[in-house]
Amino acid sequence: MSPVRRRDLLALAAGLAVAGWLLVRTSYGLLPELRWWLPLPLAVLALAEALGARTLRSRLEAEREARAGRGPAVADASAATVRPVEPMLVARLAVLAQASAYAGAVVAGLWGGVLLHVAPAVGRLTAAGNDTVTAGLGLVCSAALVAAALWLEAACRVPPSSGQEPSR
Repeated sequence: MSPVRRRDLLALAAGLAVAGWLLVRTSYGLLPELRWWLPLPLAVLALAEALGARTLRSRLEAEREARAGRGPAVADASAATVRPVEPMLVARLAVLAQASAYAGAVVAGLWGGVLLHVAPAVGRLTAAGNDTVTAGLGLVCSAALVAAALWLEAACRVPPSSGQEPSR
């Protein structure tokens, strides 16, 4: 399984920003009102993945230290042993991270396209003010999802063995 390329995410987001801008430009009057809470599920997913990445990274680090004989279980014999991380859990989290990174890039591109259309129209259209706030919030939440997904993917990587160079 190869890691997600950042340039692929940028190309996907940029292409969909242009497509979203064209779509919104041609049919802005037909679109329903954009509410401020629409991007919040992306923020919740980004928060969940960031917490998952932090937890997974600390659990894997504790497991590596316990295997090397440097962990807290070695220093204090009464300490609880480190519970190993299931390899299938790590594989599933890596797949979730990759899917979330692509989904976040897609949605960021679409929100970016909306923002490209409504931000310049704030003075001309009354609905553009609220839509600009919603599109900006959507872009920030989508970017947070991409960042959290890339962090989770990085936490799922297996470190190289001694003597090997890290793969990129």
